[in-house]
Amino acid sequence: MSILVLGGTGMVGSAVSRELKYKSVEHLAVGSRTVDLTDRNATFEFLSEQKPEIVIDAAALTGGIHANNSKPVDFLSRNLQIQTNLFDACHAVNVQRLLFLGSSCIYPRDCKQPIQEEFLMSGILEGTNSAYAIAKIAGIEAIRSYRKQFSRKWISVMPTNLYGPHDNFDNKSSHVIPGMINKFHRAITSNQNTVELWGTGTTRREFMHVDDLARAVLFLLDNYDNDMHLNVGTGNDVPISELARIIASIMGFKGSIVWNNEYPDGTPRKLLDVSRISELGWKPMITLEDGLREVIAWYLNSHDSDNQNKEA
Repeated sequence: MSILVLGGTGMVGSAVSRELKYKSVEHLAVGSRTVDLTDRNATFEFLSEQKPEIVIDAAALTGGIHANNSKPVDFLSRNLQIQTNLFDACHAVNVQRLLFLGSSCIYPRDCKQPIQEEFLMSGILEGTNSAYAIAKIAGIEAIRSYRKQFSRKWISVMPTNLYGPHDNFDNKSSHVIPGMINKFHRAITSNQNTVELWGTGTTRREFMHVDDLARAVLFLLDNYDNDMHLNVGTGNDVPISELARIIASIMGFKGSIVWNNEYPDGTPRKLLDVSRISELGWKPMITLEDGLREVIAWYLNSHDSDNQNKEA
């Protein structure tokens, strides 16, 4: 059985690859340097060469609030291109199983909590990332359409907010957890007594370690086959201010945190209803604090290694 992991060098794809290696499952994990999925001819040529039986699609242009809000055309256009080219190429080479990874941002901004899969398109999207959300909603519809028209056993999975090793820690384009880790680290190393964080800190978010998602992906390939997209999360959320306190405590930051409410908060609350996947027999294994300790240690080790390489 041949398995292809696309987006295999990113946070999600590399986590899936690690889990496959742990289970001694042969696979090929590739990133955009190997194949540019926005290039239709290159995508068809690559899939024709590989002829995988299973494709795990973790390839996407992703980013935090600032990145999404400032470059909506990029997030809409590139993700639509990736999805359309990949799905068409997979159909052309008769891929039996395809798992499409979306995002919980597909749901309305003021959605009833916890968010059930049926709440999709029941209200207005969050404006700061609506372009990305629409691209992912189009991906869900594409999967349903391939199932309906061609009886493809393809599925869509919508993970909650993720964090883990190999995340994007850039100060401007990162998501909330890597962004906070970066800011606290810079404050500690430069002896700053204050860290400014964006928003009000009052919004609530659900966070899941990417290794838990990787386990869910392999579980669902074996245990799920339905046209309904499936939520994957922990079923627990936390105020962003509390998240900041936990990260600061783990990293040893003793100063003060200032919230800059000139920056948008995004969706007020986002907590997924994970009843469906729970009923299938899957549950997460990594607590938020344990996961944060792990990724902070990874970040600090990687940061130190990068500095050593630069000095050498």
